[in-house]
Amino acid sequence: MSRMTKAMRWTLGVLALSGALPLPAHADSGPDSAKHRGPAIPAKITKVVTLAPSLSELVLALDAGDLLVGVTRFDDDARVARLPRIGGYNDPEPESVLKLKPDLVLAQPAPENRGPVETLGRVGIPVEAFALGTVEEIEHALTSVGALLDRKAQAAALVAAIHAARELARTRPVVLEADDVHRRDAQRGATTRPVRALLVFGFEPLVVAGRSGFAGQLLADLGAVNAAEDDRSFFRFSAEAAALSRPDVIVLCGVEETQGRTALPGLDAVPRATLRSTALLHPGPRIPEALEDLRAALGSANKKK
Repeated sequence: MSRMTKAMRWTLGVLALSGALPLPAHADSGPDSAKHRGPAIPAKITKVVTLAPSLSELVLALDAGDLLVGVTRFDDDARVARLPRIGGYNDPEPESVLKLKPDLVLAQPAPENRGPVETLGRVGIPVEAFALGTVEEIEHALTSVGALLDRKAQAAALVAAIHAARELARTRPVVLEADDVHRRDAQRGATTRPVRALLVFGFEPLVVAGRSGFAGQLLADLGAVNAAEDDRSFFRFSAEAAALSRPDVIVLCGVEETQGRTALPGLDAVPRATLRSTALLHPGPRIPEALEDLRAALGSANKKK
């Protein structure tokens, strides 16, 4: 199984396909969405278990990879290849976690993993859970975990890099070139217009990114228009609605084009683009990379099929 396919299996779990939302209904949103379970976190942490690939990447980005002792079966970063697996994102195994005797477990809240996470807290393992649905929540998680792991300077540098990448993206919007602009725009003197993009994260069911989640935020940073025109983070989209959304480009986020040959009728002539890495699939410190991946994908709108 390819790295991208593994990442997609985990991402679909995060999207919680009952509503295709990355966060459960009971979870708070915003920068104060951390949830603690179990005893107090010790002052010095030497062993960390992560219950989501994004959180593993976060710890690694903080130069704290030496503290990791367990990760999920969906973690595919080469730096954690030899670490024990403690189950999946939706079904972490408390017994496997307990064997590793961690000082701290980092989790991302979801309806399916709530039971195991609360079990870990009851048996005496400190658990800190962070929502990662928006860029602001990702930055909050970086800052908070950096403080917990005594990596405040590294966290501040990562957050600053995210801010800088987003600011740069906003100064370089991706647009359609003149020969692709609607005739009426050209008559008004316009030479370009924003790209309309549909970000597809799944085909069975069809799941797309809306405007309010981190993927939609990054799309907006690049000056593009979200063809889904919905304020949800991720949601199920009908084939009919997709056809009516009039995208200039369809960005395949961890899904293969062959999977969607019948999922998007009426859009055969629309250029497809795939992401160059898993950065947009893992909401975490790789936002600058995700922006560049998305920029390259949006550029396909200017290519004739």
